[in-house]
Amino acid sequence: MTDRIPSISESEWEVMTVLWHGAPKTANEVILSLQECTDWKPKTIRTLLDRLVQKNVVGVNKNQRIYTFFPLYSQDECQRAEAQSFIKRIYGGTVKSMLVQFIQEDSLSDEEINELRTILAKKQKKDE
Repeated sequence: MTDRIPSISESEWEVMTVLWHGAPKTANEVILSLQECTDWKPKTIRTLLDRLVQKNVVGVNKNQRIYTFFPLYSQDECQRAEAQSFIKRIYGGTVKSMLVQFIQEDSLSDEEINELRTILAKKQKKDE
């Protein structure tokens, strides 16, 4: 999908993760999955599912007796949208500012810095 992806909250992201790892799922299947790793009540999870459907991030198959839910966007599409939103809000829209901060604060290991060097070198060759 190429439309603008609606912003999703941290809690909604947890629901999406369950759906990305095996959709379609019924509401009860989503609830069981999330209750293994959270202390959320079933009603809370159903509310999150409804919210995601209203945002057009999750679709519902109503052809069966039991409704099944599925993601309308891939995990990669949502990660890209969230990353762009984060960079825009926190770093004024420039990736460079974010990278400089991480590098200056020693947030990156030597291995990660070398990996970034390799990625930047490939990007530079590709753009030439």
